Amino acid sequence: MATRPTATTAADDDEPRRRSRSKAPYLFVGPAALLFLAFSLVPIVVAIGLAFQETATLGDGTWVGTDNFERLGSDPLFLTSLRNTLIFTVGTVPTAMVIGLALAVALNRPLPGRAVLRALFFVPMVAAGVVVGVIMSWIFNTDYGVANNLLGVVGLDRVPWLTSPQWAMFTLILVVVWTRVGFCMVIYLGALQSIPNELKEAAAIDGASRWQRFWSVTWPLLRPTTSILLILNVVFSLQAFDVIYVMTGGGPGFSTTVLIQYVFRAAFIDARMGYAAALGLVLVAILLLFTLLRQRATRKAEEVL
Repeated sequence: MATRPTATTAADDDEPRRRSRSKAPYLFVGPAALLFLAFSLVPIVVAIGLAFQETATLGDGTWVGTDNFERLGSDPLFLTSLRNTLIFTVGTVPTAMVIGLALAVALNRPLPGRAVLRALFFVPMVAAGVVVGVIMSWIFNTDYGVANNLLGVVGLDRVPWLTSPQWAMFTLILVVVWTRVGFCMVIYLGALQSIPNELKEAAAIDGASRWQRFWSVTWPLLRPTTSILLILNVVFSLQAFDVIYVMTGGGPGFSTTVLIQYVFRAAFIDARMGYAAALGLVLVAILLLFTLLRQRATRKAEEVL
């Protein structure tokens, strides 16, 4: 007795197609996940292991437990680098954000040559940090720098921009702010252009001045962008290395040695890989702590609004 062939349904025909579609996201995410694993997760795990060892190379070391972390509290250079990191971050982050916001508000209006001005302010951000450091080292050179030559033209004394502990950090903050203002400006410009004009027009009809419109309408809508920019700028400042290394090398007298530069010094100059790993984990912990605190503050502000 012949059996009747089983009729295939549309669902059965779609089954292989659904399986192929379910694999597609993994094919796209896979390369990025492998790169993250190779260049982020694995180094972090290795650094955690090194932080509990005493080793001069990446080879076998001696297990010392928490000695590297206990040594941080009595290390004067670590405390100095921590203080310099705080000064550098406080000096660069709010300054770049305030100037960037002011430029964004100014260049968001119809002005002649507005596109050219935007590009000119953004160019320093795309320049390599080493290139910026070399150029600025020449500009702020004490003996033949352009800055001191201009001061001499107007009758002012020369300033030891990079050779004085009192001026070196100020000069670095000035240079980094100059490179970062364009980035803040572009981000704020995008946020300003996303604000509906109807809100500003309604406030103007109600008799609000330009400052009142900015403070009551524009600024509250810019708070999420400001929160993101704040986190990004703090991360940039905590990771700033190339400009500082080229311009001052951490000097004079460790006056510009920030935490990430001390990590480099401990690892590749002093050949203390374990101690450098402990310093690096402290830096990561500071970044994570700030990010969590800022996210919590942002969440509370959104709930109030």
